[in-house]
Amino acid sequence: MVIGAAARVAIGGCRKLVSSRASFIVSSQCRQMSMDAQSVSEKLRNSGLLRTQGLIGGKWIDSYDKKTIKVNNPATGEIVADVACMGMRETNDAIASSYEAFPSWSRLTAGERSKVLRRWYDLLVAHKEELGQIITLEQGKPLKEAIGEVAYGASFIEYYAEEAKRIYGDIIPPNLSDRRLFVLKQPIGVVGAVTPWNFPLAMITRKVGPALASGCTVVVKPSELTPLTALAAAELALQAGVPPGALNVIMGNAPEIGDALLASTQVRKITFTGSTAVGKKLMAAAAPTVKKVSLELGGNAPSIVFDDADLDVAVKGTLAAKFRNSGQTCVCANRVLVQDGIYDKFAEAFSEAVQKLEVGDGFKDGITQGPLINDAAVQKVESFIQDAVSKGAKIILGGKRHSLGMTFYEPTIIRDVTSNMIMSKEEIFGPVAPLIRFKTEEDAIRIANDTIAGLAAYVFTNSVQRSWRVSEALEYGLVGVNEGIISTEVAPFGGVKQSGLGREGSKYGMDEYLEIKYICLGDMNRQ
Repeated sequence: MVIGAAARVAIGGCRKLVSSRASFIVSSQCRQMSMDAQSVSEKLRNSGLLRTQGLIGGKWIDSYDKKTIKVNNPATGEIVADVACMGMRETNDAIASSYEAFPSWSRLTAGERSKVLRRWYDLLVAHKEELGQIITLEQGKPLKEAIGEVAYGASFIEYYAEEAKRIYGDIIPPNLSDRRLFVLKQPIGVVGAVTPWNFPLAMITRKVGPALASGCTVVVKPSELTPLTALAAAELALQAGVPPGALNVIMGNAPEIGDALLASTQVRKITFTGSTAVGKKLMAAAAPTVKKVSLELGGNAPSIVFDDADLDVAVKGTLAAKFRNSGQTCVCANRVLVQDGIYDKFAEAFSEAVQKLEVGDGFKDGITQGPLINDAAVQKVESFIQDAVSKGAKIILGGKRHSLGMTFYEPTIIRDVTSNMIMSKEEIFGPVAPLIRFKTEEDAIRIANDTIAGLAAYVFTNSVQRSWRVSEALEYGLVGVNEGIISTEVAPFGGVKQSGLGREGSKYGMDEYLEIKYICLGDMNRQ
């Protein structure tokens, strides 16, 4: 229902503009953007990467009832593709396919699995332009940023191709002389991976990479808003030699797909990135079959700017942490905490930097801010701003829908934000930076930790001692000091409190897909 409503609003976006010379200019811009997107779509179809069917058992198939869902370009509202709308029956077949493929895939040597993953990585990099174009078409982020996501997403496949060969066990000194004690790490089995729309490639590779490397097989359920990137990546996985059934991709009816994954006793692990509310439901539904669960959920990231911070570094870092992907990331700076002594200077410098951000269709040169994913996202941002202003906050930049129409929103800064406002408590998931004033280090830590979330936090200070004190006191899984972009394949990514369970990336990410087995060999003294 949400998809349909968003599509109707988006498709009508250009037509709803007021009839005037200004509206004619905006309409012309919309038509030009559409022409660019259509040209890209045609090239992608010819490349063979713009897939619209699901992948089950190594075969591309339509939904059994032939139903489809429309994938829309959020920048233009136009339909990019009609993809198969799958449900419970297709999901059960995908699970069975993964279950059947598991014994042979898991019995391959680590070196053999590593070679397949390395070939997949090479193909992802070779097709980074096309994959970036697909991301921009269906998700809206600027093309340069989308290609950056491809590089980031591919890095997980490269990293886990290497880590596949480093799954070590242990030999334990025995408690009795005639025993030998061993610990093995073995793949958990079939994995159900449910991924979001904001990073349609990276959120998949960050899960599928370690799963395949460890010997697991996977059923991926991408967001129905952005399935095309997942399907293109799966096509390249097949070309790389990932065997039939080891990787399946299904999309469509989210409740039916989720219920099938959770109910199946053949699925031994659920990995999910998305909202905290949905994560809680998945965790509860996984309990009857006692599935292993890893959850990367919502955040409420503080960016803390102390008086002793380098102003340029703080502005640059907060800008990156807040406005990447138009504010639609779980690690975005949701609250900008600024100390009294630098508050006004920071607000002025930050405003100057934000004013330079270029909003528009992601295929245009120089664009740094794309649209929000749908009209529901815009309405959420509007409601948060209305709440803040009604309680005394002041808009100093932006604060309204962009003149381009559609789901474009002006990069916004709002000052004098307090803890009783919704945007202090919940994820904004849009290009809005709330400025919150604090006096002391203790105040900053208290305000930052006053949330149920605990994913990412950012600290800007020139004091080494303070950076250590504050980093250790913050109740977050990730902390960036004098840096706004901290995610990397070599470091663990994950939150504390209600921001989730488990870690993705790094050597620790592999453990999420492994079971530990203890083996005791007795009667070893017999001759």
